[in-house]
Amino acid sequence: MHSSTGLFYHNLIPPKPLLPPSAAASPPNPNPSPLLRRDLLSSTLLLLAAKPLRAETVTNAPPISTCAPPAPTKQAFLDISIDGEPIGRIVIGLYADDVPAGSTRFAQLVSGAAGVSYRRKEFVKIMPGYVQHGGLRSYGVDAEMASKTGGKAAGADDLVREWEEQSGRCTGTRNVGRSVGIIVRDPSKPAPKMKLVARKGKLEIDEEEMGKDPNGTEFVIASKDSPELDEAALVVGRVVEGMDVVERIQGVKTVQENTSSPYFRVAKLIGDKRAVVAERGFNRPYSKVVVTNCGLIG
Repeated sequence: MHSSTGLFYHNLIPPKPLLPPSAAASPPNPNPSPLLRRDLLSSTLLLLAAKPLRAETVTNAPPISTCAPPAPTKQAFLDISIDGEPIGRIVIGLYADDVPAGSTRFAQLVSGAAGVSYRRKEFVKIMPGYVQHGGLRSYGVDAEMASKTGGKAAGADDLVREWEEQSGRCTGTRNVGRSVGIIVRDPSKPAPKMKLVARKGKLEIDEEEMGKDPNGTEFVIASKDSPELDEAALVVGRVVEGMDVVERIQGVKTVQENTSSPYFRVAKLIGDKRAVVAERGFNRPYSKVVVTNCGLIG
C-alpha cells in the first residue's frame, strides 16, 4: 500500500534539478510543493470517502396501528382439504357491528344465503404473509345461481365505502396477523387508456378501462402483519381457531415468482397479455387447496 502510493506521487511530481553544493546545506523548505499538498489533500478525501457510512437511527417509522380489533359478534367456519385430504377447520369471528356490509357479505357467501358459497372453491395464491382465496366468478354458473335466488355475487360499492372509512379511522397496519379481509380493490390496476372511437360518424376520445375490479368475493387470511394488503382488503374479522390450518396451507409448494426477469418486465411494460397471464400464475399452489364445507356457527 505505501510503496504503491509513493510510486503514484513520484510519477506525478516532476524531478527537481540538482542543487548546487552551496544550497545543499540550506534548511529544508518549510512549504512543500503546492502540487504535493494538493495530492495529499485529494488522497485524504478519497480515503475519507471510502469509509463506510454509519447507519443512522430512523425516527420517522410508520405509526403503530391505533385501531384495536373490535369484538366479533358472529362466527363462521371453513373446512379445508389439500388434494382431497382434510386438514382441519378455520373458525373466523366477524365484525358485524364495525363493518356491517363487509361482514354481511362474507356471512352470506359462507352460508350460501347469496345463492352461491365458497364451498368447493379454491385458494389461488399463497404468499409469505397471507393466503388468498379465489372467491366466486361474476359470470357463468356462479352468476346464474346468484341471480336465480336474488343474491348478488358481484358489486362492491358498499365494501369500498367501508374500506375508505376503515382507512380513515385506523392508522398503521390494518391487515395484522390472524385478520381476515375481503379484496375490494386492485391497487395495481393501470390507469385508463385514451383511444379514438367512432360514434355516429364522428371520432371521439374515450377511456378504455384496463383490467377488471374485484367483485368483492375474494378474501385473504393474514398469518402475520401484511401492510401491503391495506390498499386492497377490507378487514371483516379475524381467525379465532385454526391458525395451524392456515400454516398448513402456507406450506404448500407454489409456482415460483419471476417478476425480476427482464423478459417479463418488458412484456409487462408494453402491455403484453402473456405477461398478465404469467403474473396470475405466480404463487399459485401446485396442490388443490379447497374449502370443502363452510357455514355460520350458532
